[in-house]
Amino acid sequence: MPNRVEWNPRHSVGDESLDAQHRELLARCNALGDCLAASGPDTDPEADRRFDLAFKELMALARAHFTAEEALLSARDFDGLDALRNEVEEFDFLAAEIATTENFDRQELQTFLSLWWAGHVAGTASEHRECLAGPPSASP
Repeated sequence: MPNRVEWNPRHSVGDESLDAQHRELLARCNALGDCLAASGPDTDPEADRRFDLAFKELMALARAHFTAEEALLSARDFDGLDALRNEVEEFDFLAAEIATTENFDRQELQTFLSLWWAGHVAGTASEHRECLAGPPSASP
């Protein structure tokens, strides 16, 4: 059974661009779940191919999101930038080396990604919101 994740407005960071990216990432996790719900012996034979394509698109969106998130937070001298970079590095390693369609079945990947992104969105919301509420840092 697919793991569903929903956007919660209290997880807004106050920047529409990042909030839109977070909503889209969660929606993409749910789209993977839709592919799972459509796969199986008596269902859509193209569901696995659509899952694999949606998985690749989610990974590309994740990379773009991390780049945008780091740039925005870095411009405001975010205290947790090193921790964020470590989180991104860990995700990149997991996505490239471990959490792949070669190592896990699609259900496990969808569950992992849904839980990871729900944790990222909820876990960073308050500190990112606090940082983004202030003005960008002055250039040195």
